[in-house]
Amino acid sequence: MLFDWAADKNELTKSVPGFARRTPDSLKGYQTLCDANKANSLLGEKTRQLISLAVAVTTRCDGCITFHSAMNAGAALIYSLRAIDAANTYSGK
Repeated sequence: MLFDWAADKNELTKSVPGFARRTPDSLKGYQTLCDANKANSLLGEKTRQLISLAVAVTTRCDGCITFHSAMNAGAALIYSLRAIDAANTYSGK
């Protein structure tokens, strides 16, 4: 295996509650957008996820690959979690 996808998904998933506490409206907005997309999509979930995987590959988003292989997620959420983690690292938290 080139990358431990399960461990990456677990680490990213652990970060979501902290993100939700810091900016609940951002996560709620993201979830609302995802739900609306699912409800109004003519493509079907499998096609949407395959397109999302292709976009994740072209944008080099490991977190997006991890989640789109299993469920819907987005680069903004993934990289927000990474940005918070980096900020915590450099601020000594």
